[in-house]
Amino acid sequence: MLLSLHIHNFTLIDELELEFGAGLNVLTGETGAGKSIILDAIDLVLGGKPSLRMIRTGTAKAIIEGTFATTERIRTWLIDREFDLTDDDTVICSRELSIQGTNLRSRMRVNGAICNRQLAQELRELTIEITAQGQTVQLTNPSHQKELLDLYGGEPISQQRTQIATAYTTYQQAYQTWLDRQQNEQQRLQRLDLLQYQAEELSQVHLTTPDELIDLETERQRLSHVVDLQQQSYAVYQLLYQNDTGGAIAVADMLGKAESTLIDMVDIDASLQSTLDLVSLALAQITEAGREINYYGDALEADPDRLLEIEERIRALKLICRKYGPTLTEAIEHQLSIQTELIQLTGAGASLEELEHQVKDLQIQLTQACHQLTTLRQQAAIDLERHLIRELKPLAMDKVQFQVEIAPQPPTATGADSISFNFSPNPGEPIQPLAATASGGEMSRFLLALKACFSNNGGAGTLIFDEIDAGVSGKVAQSIASKLHHLSQSQQVLCVTHQPLIAAMADRHFRVAKETISSSHPGNGSAAVERTIVRIEELHSQQQRRDEIAQIAGGQSAQEAISFATSLLSQAKTRKKAVKQSGK
Repeated sequence: MLLSLHIHNFTLIDELELEFGAGLNVLTGETGAGKSIILDAIDLVLGGKPSLRMIRTGTAKAIIEGTFATTERIRTWLIDREFDLTDDDTVICSRELSIQGTNLRSRMRVNGAICNRQLAQELRELTIEITAQGQTVQLTNPSHQKELLDLYGGEPISQQRTQIATAYTTYQQAYQTWLDRQQNEQQRLQRLDLLQYQAEELSQVHLTTPDELIDLETERQRLSHVVDLQQQSYAVYQLLYQNDTGGAIAVADMLGKAESTLIDMVDIDASLQSTLDLVSLALAQITEAGREINYYGDALEADPDRLLEIEERIRALKLICRKYGPTLTEAIEHQLSIQTELIQLTGAGASLEELEHQVKDLQIQLTQACHQLTTLRQQAAIDLERHLIRELKPLAMDKVQFQVEIAPQPPTATGADSISFNFSPNPGEPIQPLAATASGGEMSRFLLALKACFSNNGGAGTLIFDEIDAGVSGKVAQSIASKLHHLSQSQQVLCVTHQPLIAAMADRHFRVAKETISSSHPGNGSAAVERTIVRIEELHSQQQRRDEIAQIAGGQSAQEAISFATSLLSQAKTRKKAVKQSGK
């Protein structure tokens, strides 16, 4: 429910503070007085499209702030989207428009936090619903009629539509996969043949690790120089450990003599112990090195067969590297990618026939789900037909005929039904699509009755009607007034009207008027400048309301108009009291 609205420098309004209440809130005034400005402000604060003309002439910034009472749905929405909750259990929406050079800047906030337009539109659906005669064009759209029928059907239809949307997406994906496979089968088979050849060639080489080629080349180098390595290892052994040639003394022998001499010296001077330790360590290391080089030389053995095997393996690996490398690492990666692509091209094992069978199964599931939705829609259509006719009869349309036509169509994400609202307002006239039969006044009443059908469907907390009574008068206007009052018992209703019968039923009555004032302008010195402003005043007293209704009814406060207004207010009071006592 809209609690209050603050407007600053918006079109013809310089400063305005309005407080609304439960029940029926009515705005009246002369044509062109600016009543629609209030609705524009409410629309803008909840994500409506801004424009430069909305900022009051001579100013650079416009601010609109609306305060709404929260509901459980709104609180859940705020928490889910991480907006703070207020202490007084309200939600405050604000919109600031400013001019920067020639550009318009817009900023929205919800409870003080920045809010984008998409989120504002989501919140709008939970708070307000604006209905105007212009909506009748949308009402004749078959797609919109389908949405209305499904909304009326409630949660069962909503759940079934969710199931169908999922089934339709799954079916479309499977169908596209099958179609792509079918259309590209020749290219797929050619690619598959190439990859299978490459995979076979790579598998025959038995690639192991990226370092295999380096290891093989190291081994080949050793086997190719085995004689040289044997001779050199023996020479090193002679130099380090044991010289049998009778030439120079081996290093180990010389270190042994040095160690023996140092032992004798340490007996005399213990400070040489560290030197002795170093020589002893060197002797141990030289001895170990001599033994290792001896073992190495003894182990060396010419192996022509192994060398030939290594040569052949190196040639094979280098060929693979030239074709799929240039390195062994890249060749191995290519082999893995081939394996992955082969799985994809074979449809993870699914053949073209299997894919076609899968598509048919999914199509059957989708068709069955659509059939279930059609059944639900048929029942909802029967209920909506009865309900809407019941709501239309008090609006001077007691002979009306209304039918929801459900025709089959190819399955979509919203089902396999084409929906058409068919209507005949007068006896003897054939029932036809709504757009072809209803006049402007009839469409207004149809729209109002439709809103009454949805009043208990958990929609927005505030219903706003912009001249929904246009084109009607007399008994019909009285029926509309009663219907608006009836709606206001379950939801807040805000109505812009020219009808005194509707104004008389208001729980809160606001008068909208334009005024021309004179004010000085900084650029004109003391010269006065005329400015037009819109003022809105809540009419609290019975006399104020009487005079305004008389003005609407007669154009002047003549005695006849005053008497008529007094009578309307008295009748409205009686009707509202009767409704309250009956609990309807």
